[in-house]
Amino acid sequence: MGVFFAPRLAAAYPEGFRVIADGERKRRLDKRGVTVNGVNYKFPIITPDEKGDPADLILIGVKGYGLDQAIEDIRNQVGEETLIISLLNGVDSEEKLINSFGEKHVLYGYMRMSVVMKDGKADFDPYWGKIHFGEKLNKEYSERVLAVKEVFDKADIPYEIDEDMLKGIWFKFMCNIGENMTCALLGIPFGGFHVSDHANWVRIEAMKEVAAIAQKKGINIGKEEIEMQNKTILTIPYPNKPSTLQDLEAFKHTEIDMFAGTVIQMGRELGIPTPICEMFYHGIHVLEEKNDGFIRL
Repeated sequence: MGVFFAPRLAAAYPEGFRVIADGERKRRLDKRGVTVNGVNYKFPIITPDEKGDPADLILIGVKGYGLDQAIEDIRNQVGEETLIISLLNGVDSEEKLINSFGEKHVLYGYMRMSVVMKDGKADFDPYWGKIHFGEKLNKEYSERVLAVKEVFDKADIPYEIDEDMLKGIWFKFMCNIGENMTCALLGIPFGGFHVSDHANWVRIEAMKEVAAIAQKKGINIGKEEIEMQNKTILTIPYPNKPSTLQDLEAFKHTEIDMFAGTVIQMGRELGIPTPICEMFYHGIHVLEEKNDGFIRL
């Protein structure tokens, strides 16, 4: 998600923008930079132990399994007025950030976009997707929301301020479970949903499991939202692939525990069966084991 923001924020705020990185990732970014839509960028890098003026806004764009480390890495950049927005998939990153830094520092956020990332190169339509952000409820915009809105307006970053951010976050989670997990397990791009009734059956049944859990938690998503996404899925370019499939193809470990693992855990707590997500969970772990050489072909 970082490549969606970094070029535009760096151009809008050349004296204030920086990326936090350490170790091998810092060395790679310093040496190679990152190529976004054919243009190579090298951004200012600071390490987690560097101190300076606190950041006004911190955007966290790591994998789910990297959130705990990211929380430690940003501590030296958080001041009295710093706002933090998580771009992570899943439904619990805001809760973890609030527990670490306090509610006054955290806004809710999620991304709706598709990026193809390979060998340090990112290709995507910068105006197809957007960030959704805000307070938990946004019938009127708070000063915090207006401050971030001003930043995104200046940087020409597409955004939407949802009236109900929790509903939006759970809707995205439901779509991710249905689309991301199905594509990863079956090894197909988003275009598979354009042509295959079988792929869509798996996707929709998985979404129903998440919707049942959300409704039990008082979040109103269900049939109407699934039908809306059935139309949206047809607008995603055929060859694009979701992040979990890209991770598997790059022989990386995935966010399966945060995706299907979370659904299974919540389902057990609430007494809701989640057989499709259990299939995702075990099946994708097998694919990871194959990539790791644990299963010899």
